[in-house]
Amino acid sequence: MFRSLRVHNYRIFAAGGTVSNVGTWLQRTAQDWLVLDLTRDTGGGAAALGLATALQFLPMLLFGMFGGVLADRYPKRPILIAAQTMMAGLALTIGVLTMTGSAQVWHVFVMAFLLGMISCVEVPTRQAFVVEMVGRQDLPNAIALNSSIFNLARVVGPALAGVLIYVLGGTGPIFLINALTFGGVISSLVFMRKAELNPSAPVPRAKGQLREGLRYVIQREELLMPVLLIGFVSMFSQSFSMSIALMAAEEFKAGASSFGLASSMFAVGALGGALLAARRARLTKKVLFAGAIGFGLFQIATGLAPFYPAYLVLLIPTGIALITINTAANASVQIATSPAMRGRVMGIYMLVFTGGAPIGAPLIGWLSELGGPRMGVVLSGALVLAGTGLAVLMTRLISSRVAKPALAVA
Repeated sequence: MFRSLRVHNYRIFAAGGTVSNVGTWLQRTAQDWLVLDLTRDTGGGAAALGLATALQFLPMLLFGMFGGVLADRYPKRPILIAAQTMMAGLALTIGVLTMTGSAQVWHVFVMAFLLGMISCVEVPTRQAFVVEMVGRQDLPNAIALNSSIFNLARVVGPALAGVLIYVLGGTGPIFLINALTFGGVISSLVFMRKAELNPSAPVPRAKGQLREGLRYVIQREELLMPVLLIGFVSMFSQSFSMSIALMAAEEFKAGASSFGLASSMFAVGALGGALLAARRARLTKKVLFAGAIGFGLFQIATGLAPFYPAYLVLLIPTGIALITINTAANASVQIATSPAMRGRVMGIYMLVFTGGAPIGAPLIGWLSELGGPRMGVVLSGALVLAGTGLAVLMTRLISSRVAKPALAVA
């Protein structure tokens, strides 16, 4: 289960990432609560949460593939150091604004958009960098462990944020704490043993590299299927943390600490799903589809939960299902991709993974305003199920019309 941790560079990267991810989930929880606080008197909290989520993922929709091109052209470690430093600066800025009482909703919107811009380059670069640390053989395990680390932070972060918001008297200190936690991952990148990395050769700058990446995915069913499937699922899964906030605050009338508990219960399931994935030697199509269908069904179940304890329990299998499809799709795409194309393919993957949020998040926020949070969650689950079927149909249609080239994957 933990075999990738034998690699020194990955081990320190995972340690630094654990610290940074806890800070990230502290900030995500604080950001949602800050938006609700700032809109408490004026109303429209659900719509504002949806807009903030959309703005954070909109840049990936617009520019995500260009970030993948940069990841193929330039060394990945310096890119990651620069991106992490800029993210720390944004956390520091919004923290100071909040602590001084100057924060407004539009400040949160701007910060979310700028974070999204940085993520356009940072996310595909980080995804493609994993194989340079551990190699192809341990790649599925490393991806699953990354998910475990992310979701361990997801367990700790929201619950800790709920307590800290209460103890420290507001969300401002949470942003400042997150700014400090970036030091963990930046330090791990700086002090890596460069001689033990296996970097792919940078791809020379040339015209048509973006189109080349798109053709590469479209012509390979083993890439096209998981990319389309994760695109449809993620359109509505990216807004699920927003739905948890709405269900906790509006449907069950819970406070900040209870909201953090709900987020942590979802993350407990996600952590369990990631550890199960780390034990598997192969992540098959059956695992991929089981995760997608399970996530849709359990979303519907959470939306129909009659009382808060039942809602908390149902969040656990929902988290297991979501992380199962995320891990299976990521691993299958990276394994089926040649080193020279990995940055661009991961740029496309992360575009569909996060780029649907500007569509899904405002839609679910709007539906939640009209019919309440329950209706938003139930319809979100139904749309995930419909998207799973549509992904299968589209893959078959496209594959039947595109001849697969006889090129071996390096």
